[in-house]
Amino acid sequence: MLRPRKRISKKELKQDALVKTYVKATSFYEQNKRYLNIGVTALVVLIIGTVFYVNNRNANNEKASTALGEIYQYYDKAQYQVAIDGIPERNVSGLQSIVDNYGSTLAGEIARFYLASALFQLERYDEALDMFDEFDPGGDQLLTVSRLSGIAGCHEGLGNFEEAAEFFEKAATDYSDDLNAAENMNNAARNFARAGDKERALALYRKLKKQYPTTSFGREAERYITELTV
Repeated sequence: MLRPRKRISKKELKQDALVKTYVKATSFYEQNKRYLNIGVTALVVLIIGTVFYVNNRNANNEKASTALGEIYQYYDKAQYQVAIDGIPERNVSGLQSIVDNYGSTLAGEIARFYLASALFQLERYDEALDMFDEFDPGGDQLLTVSRLSGIAGCHEGLGNFEEAAEFFEKAATDYSDDLNAAENMNNAARNFARAGDKERALALYRKLKKQYPTTSFGREAERYITELTV
């Protein structure tokens, strides 16, 4: 005579499921523990590497900041070549050295900007253009506008008037609330005129006159409009 099957309670079902899950997990670990251990080791190495990188980056940023503080006085005094080269005999690093050694840090990026500006002042436009191109303003509006106008100035110095005009116009129109917007628009118009594109030059002079009438550039715009339409 067949005996009726024992009824399994919900509690027993849960316990049985837990046992099966544990067995599966244990079995998976035993079969894959070599790879899992490698993965855990790799994760630990990655974490340690990241901490070391951040700490090292912070330390390098401090070194770059200190070096930049020492050399900036020469840039500020318009001693641009000294600012670039530094004073090796006094163990004072120049802007070029700071960029070479700490260019990936925040202070290193600021040093790159001053290096570009110093090269521009010395009329070494090709080198300055490379530095301005590489410079990362990090989302700061003032530095972004300065970078664009710096690139434009280099192109103007090299005789690339159309390229200069494009960058000056971008600086003026994309950041119309910037303190130098009127000057950048004036520079853009001037370079378009020098490039032979009178229509774009006139359009910008008219815009300059309308948008910035109280600035010296806005007041002088009419004179240039007259000159270009004669």
